[in-house]
Amino acid sequence: MDVKQIIGSTIEYLQNVDLRDVPGWHTGEPFSVTHLAQGEYNLNLLLLQGKRKWVLRVNFGTQIARKDQILYEFRTLKLLEPTGVTPRTFYVDGSRELFPYGVLIMEYLPGEVLDYGRDLERAAHLFARIHSHPVSEKDNHLIREDRPLSMTVEECKKLLQSYFESELAHPDIRELLKEVIIWAETAREKEAYFLADPWPCIINTEVNSGNFIVNRERGTLHLVDWEKALWGDPSQDLSHFSVPTTTLWKSDYHMSSNDRQVFLDAYRQAIPDPHLRDTIEERVRLRDPFNCLRGISWSAMAWVTYQTGEHALINKETWHKICSYLNLDFIRGLFSLYQF
Repeated sequence: MDVKQIIGSTIEYLQNVDLRDVPGWHTGEPFSVTHLAQGEYNLNLLLLQGKRKWVLRVNFGTQIARKDQILYEFRTLKLLEPTGVTPRTFYVDGSRELFPYGVLIMEYLPGEVLDYGRDLERAAHLFARIHSHPVSEKDNHLIREDRPLSMTVEECKKLLQSYFESELAHPDIRELLKEVIIWAETAREKEAYFLADPWPCIINTEVNSGNFIVNRERGTLHLVDWEKALWGDPSQDLSHFSVPTTTLWKSDYHMSSNDRQVFLDAYRQAIPDPHLRDTIEERVRLRDPFNCLRGISWSAMAWVTYQTGEHALINKETWHKICSYLNLDFIRGLFSLYQF
């Protein structure tokens, strides 16, 4: 995909839509669009007009099988706006009538990515604020995580199918991953814990360090990228934040048992619900191997699609990381922690 071409088309699109609801936008005043960041399913562009800045998010694909992916994320961010730890949104267009992709305009948040060595407690407090945010269970639009471990296993099986069927796949890795899936089919019975003691809330599900913006001068931390939010158990976010497949994704950091305890203790201190404080460690423990499986499964799928040209956005850093994850020793070492 040609980013320069996308930027050119975006500029043309913006010249033909009404942006009066975007705070600070002056119709008719010159503006520019530059590349900001690139994910797997979205391209983030920097929209500038004078000294004013916004993020323009262009959506190309979906992880939740939704044609209204950009509207789903927009509605989620609107639900979370009162928390003060997510970006404010101002404009959305999911029609694809004037532009072939979904478009979302939100506030620009200056800062840097999260540093695990410095920001664990601050991240724990952010999660506590999000998970405690009161939202009507009946009225929200979020996809329900009704059977948390089973949903993850089924998602992983679909992701791995492309690897299992590919001629590019390494035979030994293919067989090892098949063994892991067989193990997970049995281990997912432990979701009875969550079914017997549900604690539903908004969860992000994609909490690698690159999705946080730290502004040290202002003392703020925000969590961005809400394309795969769910209505589910808070342990998903805490576990995903902590497991090696996440911490190693954008850094070389591996969370020690001591660091994890500091993180969970900070979360417990910030969460107002006493029952969640008492049960969160067990909830997270049950989640960990399934989040590792999810990380490996997505990497296996992407390893194939990057090479077959099926991936809409190509990220060189992502390619190098998925290659390091699709390694026999890495996969064995990962699941040996869980008595696989």
